[in-house]
Amino acid sequence: MNEAETNNPWTTLNTKSAYQNPWIEIEHHDVLTPAGNPGIYGVVKFKNLAIGIIPLDKDNYTWIVGQYRYPHKKYSWEIPEGGGPIGIDPLDSAKRELLEECGIIATNWELILEMDLSNSATDERALLYVARDLSFTHSEPEETEDLQVKKIPFSELFERVMDGSITDAMTVGAVLKLQHLLNRK
Repeated sequence: MNEAETNNPWTTLNTKSAYQNPWIEIEHHDVLTPAGNPGIYGVVKFKNLAIGIIPLDKDNYTWIVGQYRYPHKKYSWEIPEGGGPIGIDPLDSAKRELLEECGIIATNWELILEMDLSNSATDERALLYVARDLSFTHSEPEETEDLQVKKIPFSELFERVMDGSITDAMTVGAVLKLQHLLNRK
């Protein structure tokens, strides 16, 4: 790392919790900006890791999940996703999410991408996996989830990302990374 990457130009004068629930905490920071002027900064701190999974069978089919996303007030198709408590093995969280949302159990897992989501205002981190060697049982969605699950060719998922009909950040990142990995084989 060079010096610019290690030196923090911000000075934090005071930090207080402005709001908290089981998933997030919002911190209010009184700061001195990089120019030395007084300012404020709000940071959303997540209590879970963001976990996303692309289940992929031997014929390159995958499963996507459709649900209404309250913050955006729209329906969204995306890879199976959820939260993994910090301090728990993220792979265990990924296995749980895939089973809950799709009723899929995988024996082969590969971490393909780590992302910082909206790093100007949050500390949320995402871990994205591809899951292979699949077997199937019944799904067990949480009570807050009203889900549809579709099996589609991975190539169709890639096209839906490329044409902009799928905009979920974790789905976009995971699909582009997996397509790149598949192209290298």
